[in-house]
Amino acid sequence: MNVRRAAAVFVTLALGFPVAAGPLGDFATKAYEATKRANGGNVSEADIGSALREALAKGASSAVKQLGSADGYWQNPRFKIPLPKSLAKSDALLRSLGAGPRLDELHLSMNRAAESAVPVAAEVFSGAIKQMTLTDVRAILDGAPDAATQYFRTSSSDTLLTRFKPIVAGITAKAGLAQQYKRVLASAGPLAATLGAPDLDTYVAQKALDGLFLRVADEEKAIRENPAARTSALLKKVFAK
Repeated sequence: MNVRRAAAVFVTLALGFPVAAGPLGDFATKAYEATKRANGGNVSEADIGSALREALAKGASSAVKQLGSADGYWQNPRFKIPLPKSLAKSDALLRSLGAGPRLDELHLSMNRAAESAVPVAAEVFSGAIKQMTLTDVRAILDGAPDAATQYFRTSSSDTLLTRFKPIVAGITAKAGLAQQYKRVLASAGPLAATLGAPDLDTYVAQKALDGLFLRVADEEKAIRENPAARTSALLKKVFAK
């Protein structure tokens, strides 16, 4: 079996062509049709895997760059990290007692902490992409519209959370109200959890992670649906109209 026929067979089997309509169908169909129409070209199984890895690397890099810059979280209502509910419920009372500026300082520091932590995700995502197997590639191409994002969640969440937390802690430690909040939690012990008061650094790190994966999902959607998002020669070759 020659290279182009083998590639066509691979995509047919991997994607279960014909595929459903919608973003995933469009993405998978283009991969299939590009291979089928190769007619002597070099589109191979390896090219398809490489194109997907390149697309994921591009999307992850864009997400990290946006959220890891100044105001990446703070100035975007969709990603802005809110105060923990236990503090938000006391907002009016705290402000009436003159703690408004300290509350604002804490809120800003939480989002600045997220912005500072996110850049470490670039290395983690790169490692996850390099470790992708052919089975992973097939699962992403033939999976849900956010299959690539879910792959990153599964492969990277624990590592990212572990790396985010000390960065977040270092920044929130500078906010006076954050230290007061942490002291209150420590004195409350197990009761803090029952009152819905989360560990502040874990809360911020998790919210930063949720925002990052939300942004990665945006990039995945663009690459699946929008030909203009496929900027390299390899992406155009595999996913071209």
